[in-house]
Parts: sequence; C-alpha cells; structure tokens
Amino acid sequence: MLQDALAEAGYPARVLVACSGGPDSLALAAVAAYFARRGHVDGHPVSIGAVVVDHQLQPGSAAVAAAAAVTLQELGLDPILVRKVEVAAAGTGPEAAARDARHAALETAADDTGASAVLLGHTLDDQAEQVLLGLARGSGTRSLAGMRPVRGRLLRPFLGLRRIETLEICGVEGLDPWHDPSNTDVSFARSRTRVEVLPMLEDKLGPGVAESLARTASILQLDADYLEQVADDTFARLQQRTGTEFSQELSLPEAALRELAPAVRFRVIAKAAAAVGGQQPSYQRLLAAEALLRRQGSAGPVELPGGVGVYRLSLAQLLAAEQSEAGQSVAGVPREGARCGKLVFRPQQRPQD
Repeated sequence: MLQDALAEAGYPARVLVACSGGPDSLALAAVAAYFARRGHVDGHPVSIGAVVVDHQLQPGSAAVAAAAAVTLQELGLDPILVRKVEVAAAGTGPEAAARDARHAALETAADDTGASAVLLGHTLDDQAEQVLLGLARGSGTRSLAGMRPVRGRLLRPFLGLRRIETLEICGVEGLDPWHDPSNTDVSFARSRTRVEVLPMLEDKLGPGVAESLARTASILQLDADYLEQVADDTFARLQQRTGTEFSQELSLPEAALRELAPAVRFRVIAKAAAAVGGQQPSYQRLLAAEALLRRQGSAGPVELPGGVGVYRLSLAQLLAAEQSEAGQSVAGVPREGARCGKLVFRPQQRPQD
C-alpha cells in the first residue's frame, strides 16, 4: 500500500511520516522504515524521516512525544522532528482545532526538511467513522466523500487497512504503541462512533459495514470531483467582477443560474462567496441565497459567513443604471447583456488601518 501511494505521488525523494506513537502511525512508520533502509522505492531514491506533533492537550504529552521519537530513531528514520502546537479554542470544536494545528505543523515540518510528501496513518476504520459522522450531521457530498488518499502533500496509504491490522504489524515488529485515552472517551462524537456506533452496526447488520462505508466514500469522491470541476468551469464562465482594488464585488446572471442543475448552482453560489473573501456557507445559508432567484424586484441582502452579503439586483435596476451611464458597462455587464437580473456578492466594508 505504501509503495503504491508513493508511486501515485510521483516517487517523492524526501518523505516524512506523521507519527503520534499510536498503533496506526507506528505501524506506518515501521513499513516506511523498510523502504528507508533500502534507500529507494521501485528504484527511485527516497529519504524518509518523521515528525511527532505534541498537541499538549493531556498530562504527560511531552513524554509520549519523546518516547515516540526514540522509537522512530530506532527504526532508522531520519530526521526526527518533534513539534509542539497550541490548539486554539475555536468554534469548530476541539477535534477540528487540533487537526488544523497538526496539519499546520506538518506543512511547516515538510517545508523545513524539503519533504514533498507527508504520510498519515488513517485507516479504513477512520474512513468509516468519518462517513458516519457526516451522515449524522446531514453533510453533503464533499463531507461524505471522507478523507482523500492524496490531498496536496498529505498521503494516506493505510485507508484500505483495518485498525486491527495495524496492531498486528506492531506486534510482528515488536513495537509497543501508545494508546490515546481520548480515543475511548465517549464525550467525543468520534469516540462514541468508534466505541459504540460502528460495533453496534456490525453486530446488527453483519460484518462488512466499515468496508461498505469506506467504499461509499470512494464512490462519492469521484462524484464530488466531477461536480467540483463542472462548478469551477461554470463559475469561471459566469462571474462578472466590478469594484475597486480595495472593494471587490462579484455578480452572477440570474437567468444562467436558474438553468443550472441544483447541485451545480449551489456550488457556484458558494464559489462566488469565497471569491470575495467569504467562507464555505452552510446548506441553510445557501438555500437562503438561492431563494433570491425566486424574488421579484430587488431583494436581500442575505448574510453569508465571512462577512459577505448577497442580494438580487433586478432587471429594472440594471436598465435604469444603464441609462444613467449613457450606455457604458453596468456592474460588469455591457448594455446588450443586461437582459436579466443578477445576484451580487459584496464583502463587508472593513475599517481602514
């Protein structure tokens, strides 16, 4: 699996393994160490090091990180980096905040060492849990598609491996992994999914539920990628930008938006909001913005995350503005193009320094 992942990534010459000292990442480090000792993958030279991220969320976390670093050194990986991070108390929740801090540390470590790939130890069980959590939250295709095998420099070669198999690898290699107590703390939604929900589904529905959920993610990744590409192309074709260097606006013609399939229309609206500095809107906010297309006359604004307002500019308003400008371009639309209303996306005015 690791060999295939490195081949898909173009045989990176420098690689880091992200290792917490737990069974999944330690098993991955042991497999990576085999290629590190050989010095090549399929004849392509490779150097493999490791990075341990100490989130400082539990007593004794520094000792756990130090012990993991010693084990990685004994496996023959080089260099070994230990990075401490501060996990911000963000509204996204503790797990998301820890992930963001960890990924930032991994990216920095890759920059510092010249690594073009970072290996993560997520397993098929992790993928199944991710899909279940997405279903419980009512998430869309992007979330239900789960974790990607390749995302930028991040590679997940163990997504086809069960968690019990990583424990077996550790046993064969004589490794004593650390078991994170938070993984069995049912106060966390992911831990409840791991400890209670997935085993219950396996018991009631029969074995193979985890594999089916992971397969669902793989199928949805293909669908999500296709829809994203269609939305990218459509947005590039429809967007009309106006404003100054310091106050950008963006508009989309409503007639063209109405003709789009809903799955593409919502994505195009989200891309327009992001293009003027907004954040990914919730489904409810996207529904509110999309509902402007069914209004008469001017309407809005609908507030979207990140300080973006979207409102409907009617055809009558466009024609009036067009006449006042003596045939000049109106909000990015030439006179001959002003035959329908539009949705306008405007960032909030920020105070000047």
